[in-house]
Amino acid sequence: MPAARTVTADGDVILLVSGESAAARAAAHAQDDDLTAVIEITDVAPVSVPHRIRGRAWLAGWLTPVRGAADRAACAALLAERHPVGELLGMSESLETPPAGRPAWMLLRLEVGEISVDDLWGAEHVDPELLAAAEPDPMVAHETELLQHLASSHGDRMGDLCALLGTRDTAGLTAVPLALDRLGLRVRFTRGTTAFDARFDFPEPVDDVCGLRRAMRTLFS
Repeated sequence: MPAARTVTADGDVILLVSGESAAARAAAHAQDDDLTAVIEITDVAPVSVPHRIRGRAWLAGWLTPVRGAADRAACAALLAERHPVGELLGMSESLETPPAGRPAWMLLRLEVGEISVDDLWGAEHVDPELLAAAEPDPMVAHETELLQHLASSHGDRMGDLCALLGTRDTAGLTAVPLALDRLGLRVRFTRGTTAFDARFDFPEPVDDVCGLRRAMRTLFS
């Protein structure tokens, strides 16, 4: 498990790993040889629902240490900017190899050659160029907190969404928010041992929490 990861503008995945990890040792031992690797990412819903895994992704490619002081500094700055917590704030010094041996932390680069995704929208292969061109969803940093708040404090409002399910029988349905992004809200409806999902699109994409509040008020009204 990397301590942190991010994606560069070129679509490479930068991983911060312990200097004693198996990945760090393998990458250092391989030197300039091709070391193939696969990253598996599991997306788990932050609320209690049946079948909590929302999706999995596999990124396959070639793993190498990030070399050169300038490149390491740039990658470390990118990680610290996107993960401004704990040891990441001062990790630049610990990336240098101490006299006694391995550094405490090591930056690895995965040059992505193939991507597969299996999620709520289906299973498919994704062109690595699309990963490089993608922008992070503005709701990513807020999704967990917002879903948990909706589930714990607004169960009645979530239940009101049953009225938007058309001709489906809604008797006895329980509604739990499952996923949130700039385009809409996905809700899991359950009754006994059966479950299904419904997605409610916002009138327009939201860019921030203020826009999200307006979109949610429109949805619930």
